[in-house]
Amino acid sequence: MRGISVAVSGTPGSGKTTYARFIARRYGLSYVSNGMLFREMARERGIPFLEFHKLAERDESIDLEVDRRALEAAKRGCVVVEGHLAAWVLRGVVDVVILIDAPLEVRARRVAERDGKSLEEALRELREREESNARRARRYYNVDIRDYRVADLYVRSYPLGVRDVECVIASFLDSYRRLRPELFEPCGDRGRV
Repeated sequence: MRGISVAVSGTPGSGKTTYARFIARRYGLSYVSNGMLFREMARERGIPFLEFHKLAERDESIDLEVDRRALEAAKRGCVVVEGHLAAWVLRGVVDVVILIDAPLEVRARRVAERDGKSLEEALRELREREESNARRARRYYNVDIRDYRVADLYVRSYPLGVRDVECVIASFLDSYRRLRPELFEPCGDRGRV
């Protein structure tokens, strides 16, 4: 039997990467980031990140390649797959879907601090990225990424702190592990608490 697969999705700057990495560490799972793969593909082609987003709107092979790789990882199990569309694209394959969100202004502040940008630039880029992600999700998969009913767990990461959100996620996944221990056993003891 394959081990557990978890999809973590959310809006840019919501903390999805932070919490996906937390899940991987806590439960001894591999970590796959669709965003890092997307960024790597942009670098490989020598195209700035936002331009690559726009190119992906016209060239569906970009998203489909990222999603194909994510799907392969999810099918192998013992993995957390993190990405904007992972919840919807992988829903039929993963065991758990977690969605993270926060207000736009909070996310923009986080991105501005993380990336060394002005707040105005971060707001503009977040809006562009979210619109691009929504258009591509609708076009390629006929899903509305603003529809959070796909989630097993939805967490609004603000005003809670990082440790508080980790506690919410751990509580949910620890309960899930009690109900379905066979999904965690193939992944080893490295994340047992």
